[in-house]
Amino acid sequence: MAKKVGVSEATVSRVLNDKPGVSEATRQAVLSALDVLGYERPTQLRGERARLVGLVLPELQNPIFPAFAEVIGGALAQHGLTPVLCTQTKGGVSEADYVALLLQQQVSGVVFAGGLYAQADAPHDHYKELGDRNIPVVLVNAAIEHLGFPGVSCDDAVAVEQAWRHLASLGHERIGLVLGPADHVPSARKLAAARAFAGELPEERVARAIFSIEGGHAAASRLIDRGVTGIICASDPLALGAIRAARRKGLGVPSEISVVGYDDSAFMNCTEPALTTVRQPIEAMGRAAVELLNAQIAGSAVPAEELLFEPELVVRGSTAQAPRP
Repeated sequence: MAKKVGVSEATVSRVLNDKPGVSEATRQAVLSALDVLGYERPTQLRGERARLVGLVLPELQNPIFPAFAEVIGGALAQHGLTPVLCTQTKGGVSEADYVALLLQQQVSGVVFAGGLYAQADAPHDHYKELGDRNIPVVLVNAAIEHLGFPGVSCDDAVAVEQAWRHLASLGHERIGLVLGPADHVPSARKLAAARAFAGELPEERVARAIFSIEGGHAAASRLIDRGVTGIICASDPLALGAIRAARRKGLGVPSEISVVGYDDSAFMNCTEPALTTVRQPIEAMGRAAVELLNAQIAGSAVPAEELLFEPELVVRGSTAQAPRP
């Protein structure tokens, strides 16, 4: 451990035995190394939280989540905090299991960048446990109400308005939405915004899907069969699925079907055609999440409010003038 931290064995011994004569910075470095290497803290030091922060992600297949992890992890390191990446897998460790493990490690806080907090019908007891233990928590993107944690979100209503205005300006009148499950809060916000902006939106122009290319393919296929010419999707993978659905039906993108994604995740400018999408400000959101978390760790009172960040429409090759009848 002394070698890892770059101090003498005597210094490590003083920290582990809670003796004076060690700077606070060195002390925290030794304790962080102890946690990272998986050693159990001495009894007299267990009451202190580790300089570890849980970073809980729902998956890594969607490039938006590794992007958030990179920004948040880098910002945590600048504050002397070490991220512990927790990624859910189907049939593997659940979000609640990860929270239990993080609590055992006495983490300083947890950042959730996507997860069960965004699904109204999902289990939420592990969030209550974090709140009961006064563990600092920050949520990235829209959550259900009454969890009591601060959060940072991209403004779903503005995102849909930007995408809808773009398609309408190109002459599209039959615009459809590919969204996540009905209990998914960001998707519900997008749907409410579309209905408020477009007026009447027939239910047949709204298709639900799991967040994957395959889900987008299936949902968009239904919309295309109903005569939709412009499709707004709740994620970039859904949009890629929509493009595949159009091609499987022998339709050109964007000559016959226009598709708009959401996130502007990695490589969306390298697809064929390059994807028109609404960009989340990942850098600003990730840094804000860490600032909110660090303020809580330092003992400051942070209101359980949501900071909304403005998205940006990025126009590329997957949208064009609506086909003439």
